Amino acid sequence: MKNLLYKMFEHKSLSHDEARAVMLNIADGRYNDSQLSAFMTVFLMRSITLDELTGFRDAILERRCPVDFGDVKAIDIVGTGGDGKNTFNISTASCFVVAGAGRKVVKHGNYGASSVSGASNVLEQHGVKFTSDIEKLSRSLDESGIAYLHAPFFSPALKSVGPVRKALGVRTFFNMLGPLVNPMIPRYQLLGVYNLKMMRLYSYIAQRDGIECTIVHSLDGYDEISLTSPFKVSSAEGEMLLTPGDLGFQTAAQDDLSGGETVQEASAIFDRVLCGEATPAQTNCVIANAAFALRTLEPELTIENAISEARQSIESGKALRSFERFVELNK
Repeated sequence: MKNLLYKMFEHKSLSHDEARAVMLNIADGRYNDSQLSAFMTVFLMRSITLDELTGFRDAILERRCPVDFGDVKAIDIVGTGGDGKNTFNISTASCFVVAGAGRKVVKHGNYGASSVSGASNVLEQHGVKFTSDIEKLSRSLDESGIAYLHAPFFSPALKSVGPVRKALGVRTFFNMLGPLVNPMIPRYQLLGVYNLKMMRLYSYIAQRDGIECTIVHSLDGYDEISLTSPFKVSSAEGEMLLTPGDLGFQTAAQDDLSGGETVQEASAIFDRVLCGEATPAQTNCVIANAAFALRTLEPELTIENAISEARQSIESGKALRSFERFVELNK
């Protein structure tokens, strides 16, 4: 690690093989917290390269506990986090809207490291107990439409760095890796990124690996479709620059999407969205993200029809029933 740090302090990047080797060592617990902290901090001062990102990813997937749900057609909806916006759990709420619309979701998530509430925080707040039991996960997927894969249970590297990430409290390159290392390696993904360079890196990886992936980024810095500004969408169909008005929505204010100061506050907003009692801004951004997830699964859907399906999932109570069943099965 010392030699690697000296190399990186000289503004040199790692090769794919070097990045893979260091991540395997992280997974095996060979570094102390101080070394991990120094290593992660380097990537706050310069951009990660494609070789580094793919090397880290390949190592995490190599060491993962694989998950196999057969030939189920499922999507993961996840953002990098690290955008500094401290939103409520938009991606997680979108997952249950998609499940309520009759599709399957295999969500990969973790505790928040640079925000108040990650996916695991809000689910745990509702009494969910995380598991790696494939039978329980399969039943959850069958009966609620969602299986939740808590990252530290499936990836030793992510477990090793968890305390250091939380102590640092800032974005690290693990934010970039999280959406890329779902242990199921789902064919369909809606990925939110916090800048356009990450969009290009993710697009390359999706094309390389044959993933049906839609990548979204709001131009004011959100790692999701926030409806607070124009946003970019990249998929197999190409790239689009859209505005909230293009989808029939009003532009939202950033304060409208705040997740509050505690997990409890973020959880309350999450509940109001699924109950159909949230503000228009909160509800609409969840509907927008769910709609693009639906279109990722079924590109033949028009965006208008996808928005209508997502809205109906909330208004009919199906999204809430999916969540309630999920909680029952995962307590």
